[in-house]
Amino acid sequence: MPDDETAPQIPDLEQLEKEVEFTAYQASGPGGQHRNRTFSAIRAKHLPTGIVVTASDSRSQLRNRRIAMERLRDRLLEHFHEDPPRVPTRKTRGVREREKRQRLRESEKKKSRRKPEE
Repeated sequence: MPDDETAPQIPDLEQLEKEVEFTAYQASGPGGQHRNRTFSAIRAKHLPTGIVVTASDSRSQLRNRRIAMERLRDRLLEHFHEDPPRVPTRKTRGVREREKRQRLRESEKKKSRRKPEE
């Protein structure tokens, strides 16, 4: 597990905004002229990682920009998350005994299928 010093830190929203390239484009879908004629949808690309998110939920470009930043921050948290190492476990004594009994039953079954010795 990496130390806190070596783990990549997710910057706060102001600092993250400096690492992001924003593109406005025409949103599509229901909403009529207010939505189809304005460049209110936002595409945000995090330059260091290449992660791209879009937001076209609102008719406001500023609101979509905030939504895109929140989505990007969530995606970055997900991207840099590391699962803790798995701790190997042992089989319990009961499980080992059951498996042994099962192997003995199988071997007896196979022995009974053999041709009798003459």
